[in-house]
Amino acid sequence: MHRILLTRLLLIFMNKLFIILAALLVITFPANSQELNANVVVNYQTVQTTETRIFRDMETSFAQFLNNRKWTDNTFKGEERINCNLVITIDQMPSVGNFSATVQIQSSRPVYSTSYESLMLNFADRDWQFQYVESQPLEFNENSFSSNISSLLAFYAYIIIGLDYDSFSEMGGTPYFEKAQMIVNNAQQATGNPGWDQFGSNRRRNRYWLVENLINQQLQPVREGIYTYHRKGLDMFIANEEVSRANILSTLKAIEEARKVQPQSILIIAFLDAKHNELVSIFSKGNPQIRQEAYNALVAIDPTQTDKYSVIIQN
Repeated sequence: MHRILLTRLLLIFMNKLFIILAALLVITFPANSQELNANVVVNYQTVQTTETRIFRDMETSFAQFLNNRKWTDNTFKGEERINCNLVITIDQMPSVGNFSATVQIQSSRPVYSTSYESLMLNFADRDWQFQYVESQPLEFNENSFSSNISSLLAFYAYIIIGLDYDSFSEMGGTPYFEKAQMIVNNAQQATGNPGWDQFGSNRRRNRYWLVENLINQQLQPVREGIYTYHRKGLDMFIANEEVSRANILSTLKAIEEARKVQPQSILIIAFLDAKHNELVSIFSKGNPQIRQEAYNALVAIDPTQTDKYSVIIQN
């Protein structure tokens, strides 16, 4: 784990234009800084209420819950924190203190020798139902169920951290996906709220199936591909574009094979939701044969985006 953090720190330092500024950042943040740098936005425009202060309170409370808690046993520098966003759209407020929402969760990760951050997660969760009272402290215990809102936030904290670790070390995120699975199990036993159950959502697009896919041995090639894609692909891109493209292509081919076993995998869908624009940019240049193979793999994995991927072979 320390090797992963050291690699992340090295990447970020290399991306700074001014060494002095980087040094100041190290001094500014405490050595035991938390893992997440989360931005939370609550959109309440569809809710008919004049009591809007609670939504601003939500933003502050949820962000503090994610950012001020230690989610791992490892030491993160301030500049190592994982950038992530939660955009919470309140769909309904059926009664005071009760809410249903759709949430877009995003996280990113730095790319070596660039100022670019690659999108790691871009996931829409349409099954948030929770209770919240203004200024209410959010309690969380990973071994038991406290509330649906703390479980929801903690679940995605572990998913975000696990994906980040997977990108720096092969299968490095396993301990955090196991914690996310424990949250699912505890929530299933304690609540009937949607999203935690394997039968609750259409096309297996919920939290249960997301973490199930992440620890499913049949989908291990996808997780191994996350490491190859980032460490042997994006992080090497400045040094050798063609080798990087070939390594990223190997990830796509591994995902293509995994999809044959699990054609409805939400993990594969989530990977492409985060990466499809980036993949088009990567493969729109370079060796024609590699580009054609990448196009073929992408269309096989994600046929609904064929028109988008066709840009790869147009030039």
